[in-house]
Amino acid sequence: MLPLHCIVFLVGIVLTLKGADWLTDGASAIARRLRVSSLVIGLTVVAFGTSAPELVVSCLSAAHDQSEMAIGNVVGSNIFNLLAIMGVTALVRPVVCSPGNIRYDVPFCLVASIVVTALAIDDLDRGDGIALLCFLAVFVAYTLSIARKEETAGSEPSGPASPPPSSALRSSLLILLGLACLIVGGELFVRAATGIALALGVSQSVIALTIVAAGTSLPELVTSAMAAAKGDTDMALGNVVGSCVLNLFLVLGAAACISPLLLGNMRPVDFGTMLGAAVLVWLFCRFGDKENCRINRWEGALLLLSAIVYYSALVVNS
Repeated sequence: MLPLHCIVFLVGIVLTLKGADWLTDGASAIARRLRVSSLVIGLTVVAFGTSAPELVVSCLSAAHDQSEMAIGNVVGSNIFNLLAIMGVTALVRPVVCSPGNIRYDVPFCLVASIVVTALAIDDLDRGDGIALLCFLAVFVAYTLSIARKEETAGSEPSGPASPPPSSALRSSLLILLGLACLIVGGELFVRAATGIALALGVSQSVIALTIVAAGTSLPELVTSAMAAAKGDTDMALGNVVGSCVLNLFLVLGAAACISPLLLGNMRPVDFGTMLGAAVLVWLFCRFGDKENCRINRWEGALLLLSAIVYYSALVVNS
């Protein structure tokens, strides 16, 4: 079975890479056509699409009473997003932090991390899940208000003033096809990686925090890295921040509503690392390169190094 898992693993990576490329191109085109910034698209369409694997995995885990898998997937995904993905993205190209990032978006992610860490002092019941979904409604209303303000401002799009009639349909098809490849590729990746890990005798909690979390976060990694390589760092940062908030509010909230989530072997250090990662990204955006307001490559290297230290300690302790 191990060779079969390896083949499926590679197929999942290929689908995810291609899907992320199509999704980035389609989302950027839609942003220009609708006169909406790439940041807003990253916080909504791209974030929802790339968070789909986490939503499916956590909800199915909750339905099968696998609480550690449901919670570990979310916590591990956010750690991977904020440390590994932001680190890789900043190494590819320094991430520009807009005033909106600094004042609202990244702090919103920090608040979400604080809320979940506070709730995780005890097991998460359905009441906690409903509360998280209410926070999600606030976040969605906030992102929609950004879109309305930009539409009212009537800023010029970065693309052609009069795109061809077929461009809207083509962009929509690219987004749908990209999302489909991301979801299918991510699912194949997770299944294959989990099979490989189980064959090697790794525990469920470690699988959830590492392989499953990294697998479901692979779309965010590829999408953000490709967006950064194309110079669209607003989309890269918006994708990571939006996905983290959706993981905490939507994914964890929906899973807790399906079935109460018991912490099990989840450790306080795991939630502390997630919160610390959010604090670190906020500090870099708020107090980093003040002249250019961006996360520089050395800061990206520090984020990536922090991820390596955490995962190394997790494997050694396991």
